Amino acid sequence: MRAIGLAVMLAMMPGSAWAQTCAWQPAWASAQMVPGGDNRLAPGALDDASLRQVARMSTGGKRVRVRISNAFGTKPLEVRGASIARPVRNDGHAVTPDSLVPLRFAGQPGTRVPAGADWLSDPVAMPVAAFDDLAVTLHVAGEPGEQTSHPGSRATSWLAKGDATRAATLTGAQPTEHWFLLSGIEVEACPARGAVVVLGDSITDGRGSTTNGNDRWTDVLARRLQADPRTRGMSVLNQGIGGNNILVDGLGPNAIARLDRDVLALPRVTDLIVLEGVNDLGGLSRTEGATQADYQALVGRLTAAFSQIIERAQARGIRIHGATVMPFGASEYYHATPDAEAARRAINDWIRTPGRFDSVIDMDRATADPARPDRLDKRYDEGDGLHTSPAGFRRMAEEVDLTALVADRTPAP
Repeated sequence: MRAIGLAVMLAMMPGSAWAQTCAWQPAWASAQMVPGGDNRLAPGALDDASLRQVARMSTGGKRVRVRISNAFGTKPLEVRGASIARPVRNDGHAVTPDSLVPLRFAGQPGTRVPAGADWLSDPVAMPVAAFDDLAVTLHVAGEPGEQTSHPGSRATSWLAKGDATRAATLTGAQPTEHWFLLSGIEVEACPARGAVVVLGDSITDGRGSTTNGNDRWTDVLARRLQADPRTRGMSVLNQGIGGNNILVDGLGPNAIARLDRDVLALPRVTDLIVLEGVNDLGGLSRTEGATQADYQALVGRLTAAFSQIIERAQARGIRIHGATVMPFGASEYYHATPDAEAARRAINDWIRTPGRFDSVIDMDRATADPARPDRLDKRYDEGDGLHTSPAGFRRMAEEVDLTALVADRTPAP
């Protein structure tokens, strides 16, 4: 008992060796779904093919490991080989030859990822810093029944036939503006400072940002965290999916269904930011004959869902921050009727009520037109009345109070 008490005291001492222990924490992540329409690879495209995909780290560490996803596959994914390297440019397929390192899986060059599962590579020694780009190349045998993807990558990936895991450049590679089969990259950080996960829809996914520009609001937030000594070393993980809903499946699984895989299953998560709800409201606004009672019922279901997310996150020792739903009054796709706008305000009032979220990020007030608060400020509007521009993303990132991310709470092990 005396030894246990000493261990507890050491764990509580911020300057102790215990607190400085190295640990794995995610440095980059993407939420997975089944791609549809033009977002899919053509039939047979993955047969004996290599995918080279570039990701930007939001924090650094001494060693690296990669998480491969077959979350929506209906049969095992056969990975014949894999490698990681530093790209010459983040929008190209060339990598610096001396940086290219093969990845192993339990000491073997390949692995079989079961249907519905993710799989971690063995660690490799590759010191990386915050905002380094890494290129991951996967050589796969073929499509595992169904594709697992993140369509809204806003980044260029490359597809080539054969084994290109050791190639500095890819002969005959075809570009694709999506990620496939790659759900995360983790770093061994000393000490591990924790991770901020953002659960969201297209506004978080980056609709309105620049392809390969890394100027989503989560990218700007990551730069703020690294510039502040209080939060330096914390990572920011963008788990946004364009078209995502809280309550029903749309583009990708609903937010409640994907909470475990996209948030709770990740190591060293200290904070969760939730920015969802506009698609649930907008979907009802497109329903002919929607009544005031329908909107009131939706408000009740959405706030109950927020309560579920709060309970499940806090049970893991994760701080949870509620972001208010941004205005969409100028959108032609969604219809901000008086009932829809009243429902949005009711949800935001619920989010702002003390005692629910650990903190509130008022994205509504930050981006709304002061003269017409049911609409986005034109300075931040991407042009469709719903999504923000890079200037809007900067304003959103500025709204996050960094002091809320350094409150005393032990991250989930």
